[in-house]
Amino acid sequence: MGRRLGLLRATYLASASCMGSFAFAFDTGVISGVLTLESFQKDFGYSESQKTTVNSNAVSILQAGAFFGCFLTTPVASRFGRRSGLIISALVFSVGTILQLINAHSLATFYAGRVIAGIGIGAATVLIPMYSAEMAPKEMRGRLGACFQLFFALGVMIAYWVTFAVSETQSSVSKQWQIALGLQLLPSSLLLIGMATVKESARWLATKGKRDKAWESLKWVRGGEDNPELQQEFDEILAGIEEEARIKDSFTWRELLLPANRYRIFIAVTIQLCAQLSGNTSLAYYATQIFSAVGAGSSAKLVTGFFGVVKVVGVSIFQLFIIDRIGRRVPFMVGAAAMGSFMLIIACVLATHPTSSDEENTGATPAGIAMILMVYAEAFSFNMSWGALPWLYVGEIFSNRLREVGVTVGAASQWLFNFMMSQVTPHAIDNIGWRMFLMFAIFNYAIVIYSWVFLKETLKVSLEEMQGVFGGSEQDGKPTVATEENATK
Repeated sequence: MGRRLGLLRATYLASASCMGSFAFAFDTGVISGVLTLESFQKDFGYSESQKTTVNSNAVSILQAGAFFGCFLTTPVASRFGRRSGLIISALVFSVGTILQLINAHSLATFYAGRVIAGIGIGAATVLIPMYSAEMAPKEMRGRLGACFQLFFALGVMIAYWVTFAVSETQSSVSKQWQIALGLQLLPSSLLLIGMATVKESARWLATKGKRDKAWESLKWVRGGEDNPELQQEFDEILAGIEEEARIKDSFTWRELLLPANRYRIFIAVTIQLCAQLSGNTSLAYYATQIFSAVGAGSSAKLVTGFFGVVKVVGVSIFQLFIIDRIGRRVPFMVGAAAMGSFMLIIACVLATHPTSSDEENTGATPAGIAMILMVYAEAFSFNMSWGALPWLYVGEIFSNRLREVGVTVGAASQWLFNFMMSQVTPHAIDNIGWRMFLMFAIFNYAIVIYSWVFLKETLKVSLEEMQGVFGGSEQDGKPTVATEENATK
């Protein structure tokens, strides 16, 4: 009973925290549809010629806020804990959402709300993988870590259907886009409620010297029973923390220059770059526009709704049957190869069977249907690999000492590269057409090589054992004089 209850509590904890991912995803999906609504364009008074710029700004300005939110949350998470940080992030996101709902007939208020919401989202993306990795049992850390992408896929899917529903059932007035955006308050509220009913990270409590509370937290999340396995895990956590405290007096940025840490920081940054270069985030933000570009015609919003369903199916299969069986490295490589191939097919078909503006009223052509299926296949491949894995991987590869810094760097990198792609994509859709998909195909094939050369397997490795995987005998602690000299060369 204790073990079963422990698995249930660990699943609930991961799911509750991942409501932050759901909120992030719902925003990602809903903004794609809201920006195509005539009611939104009419209320904020921008012209057709300004549409591409507004689309780009509305998406990217939230990511700019999220980038800074990553760094603002680090001192909060360090001082007050992961759970408290998630509560604060939910409140900030809710304030930003409310500002977006105000029909001020000015984009300035809307943009301000997106920046504030972005700060909350950025904070959540740092804390969710950190909290989940620190509380999950190692034998199911992969499946629980993949909840981030599962909830992301669910959020995107529901957002797509919400925008389809309001476009079909609501008249073209303010209420149409306000309903779609206002539903973002639901996941942020559920995040607040969820965090009020779970325990603080046992590893964070132990790091702060609160051993009794750390023991109670670990005992709660493992089912509430005292047993040798629980004591062994707790002793392992304490031993790892004590060793780090023994060899270090305080954290210094020079520690990041040590080979073992430098390598993991490199991975935290580049793995998020690769996730963006795969092209799937661009598809998520501008799905409706992209499906129109490949020939979905007047059915673009409906096709986008099923695009979200494909994402959920992909990540669900991956989470239940693959991630904790074959590991991380193989899905990274196979997923990138598959995405590259599907993107290449889309590029070839679109180059030889270009769509025209007339198709918007007549519906999809056979070539358009073929490209839509390839986009679905690409999304399925992404959610079976690069959708779920980067967040999990970054959350688990760092030591207790460096996890806050490492995950913050990874999350901030994600938002920086996300910002870059959101700026580029709408202009690429308008100006280079099929070559955009060719570009993503080339990127994905390069990602296969990157995965083979740089990524290491972490399946069923405890967080305390990661140093051996990434650093060998290299200490994760205070550098000696010799290693300091080597690090600066």
